[in-house]
Amino acid sequence: MEQIISAGLEELGLTGRVPKDAPAQLTQYGQMLLKKNQVMNLTAIRDPEGVARLHMLDCAALLNFCDFEGKTLIDVGTGAGFPGMVLKILVPSLKITLLDSLSKRLDWLTEVCEDLDGVDSITTFHGRAEEFALEKEGFRDSFDLVTARAVADLRVLCELCLPFVKAGGSFLAMKSTGSGQELEEAAHAIKLLGGRVQAVHDYPIPGTGVTHRLIIIQKTAPTLKGYPRRWAKIQKDPL
Repeated sequence: MEQIISAGLEELGLTGRVPKDAPAQLTQYGQMLLKKNQVMNLTAIRDPEGVARLHMLDCAALLNFCDFEGKTLIDVGTGAGFPGMVLKILVPSLKITLLDSLSKRLDWLTEVCEDLDGVDSITTFHGRAEEFALEKEGFRDSFDLVTARAVADLRVLCELCLPFVKAGGSFLAMKSTGSGQELEEAAHAIKLLGGRVQAVHDYPIPGTGVTHRLIIIQKTAPTLKGYPRRWAKIQKDPL
């Protein structure tokens, strides 16, 4: 796994831009993921090569499109820690908050942080994004960057994530290359929530033949009061 990650980081042009021990740390993280996945459903990918390429390198590719140095970031619906944990390992100065609705996943991620040397400045919160985004102190309009690597419709993701972003910051939505229609349909939601599409980047994942997409939405103004709405309303009537 470590050899695959090292070669992939080189192919992405990241060698020399990340800590020398990053491949080893990502490998340790991946091994812990595979072990824990035997007793907890953390990922559908169950082989070391798949974890190295489709998790670690997929997330690492974001470094080519955004400056993470010294920034604050909340990873919404972090799951097994993607992309938040990978970004933290690659950019130690990044201050990470991991948010998830399942406390067992966060407990495991805390264990991972404790086992990985030098991985600190990570905070975990158990709860729902639409509730935390209403908290004025420390959450709403508070983060430089917000990430989400989820299958939810972009309109839903924008309502859940953009309220966390401070003006001038960005929401990084990791999507498939087939998300063009989603992006078009999300135009109203993005504008209403105080954002604008800054860039769309398609990138190949080394050694897979798979191409993924990163949609960067810049926050231009604070999100209007009343958003995000309750989860049932968001699901029933997307913006």
